[in-house]
Amino acid sequence: MVYEFSRTRFMTYQELYRSLTPMYEEGEAKAVVRLLLEDGFRLSFADIACGKLASLGKAETERLEDYMGRLRLGEPVQYVLGEAGFAGRMFLVSRDVLIPRPETAELCRLLTDRYNLPYCALQPPEPLRVLDVGTGSGCIAVTLALDLWNSEVSAWDISGDVLLVARENARRFDARVNLELHDVLQLSPDEVQAAAYDIIVSNPPYIRRQERKDMERRVLDFEPHQALFVPDEEPLLFYHAIARMACHSLKKDGLLAFEINPLFATELQHWLEQEGWQKVEIHLDTYGKQRFILANHHDR
Repeated sequence: MVYEFSRTRFMTYQELYRSLTPMYEEGEAKAVVRLLLEDGFRLSFADIACGKLASLGKAETERLEDYMGRLRLGEPVQYVLGEAGFAGRMFLVSRDVLIPRPETAELCRLLTDRYNLPYCALQPPEPLRVLDVGTGSGCIAVTLALDLWNSEVSAWDISGDVLLVARENARRFDARVNLELHDVLQLSPDEVQAAAYDIIVSNPPYIRRQERKDMERRVLDFEPHQALFVPDEEPLLFYHAIARMACHSLKKDGLLAFEINPLFATELQHWLEQEGWQKVEIHLDTYGKQRFILANHHDR
């Protein structure tokens, strides 16, 4: 069914969400439209229930029609709005970066819970030096710069366009993040600093291309594939590269923290242990999936 809206009358909430049901389940369609109206037009659910959609002016109505057209084509609402919620803040996003996920915010909480302790022996008098590899929107780096006590955060990405988005997010929240252009798969010896960091964290690409068939079209059609996929034959490509770099760049007893593909959690755990990493721990996300790995670096 094709939905068309007249510019001479207002659109009801029911019309809006029902026009998305070919793309979304009804409950999700309602949530998407509510997010659009709340963040894009500052209309609360109470406003919507009271019929305040009818009070939108011509310019706002045309903008709403444009946004709805993009949603009906499958574009994620976060890209339509240009921002996404993460760890209690609204981050700028563009189609150059992945939309931040709630699971990734859980990784940030694992780190802050681990280190933000009064008189913690893990927290030295000097700042904790943190590196976020593959920063994307900068959601991890900015969150840790703001929420991890006494920290000094750097963030790498392979793309200059991506780093521009991360820079704008750092500026938006007045977070001090040192942004650098690096390809972790092609690092030169000069780019690997010895014993430079207390924490190296990453949410690298980890979805095998063969898993595409199970993914939603709005992810495949709109989110950057470079940040999503790895070759089928090398599912741990980025983890191996980052862990090997981290062997040189982490201080003694420094922490390596990954978001992971649950399908390869045990394999990655065993590989890290074989490589000499200590206290290799798998952590579950809110949905009970093996989503994170933490490991400690010891000089060998």
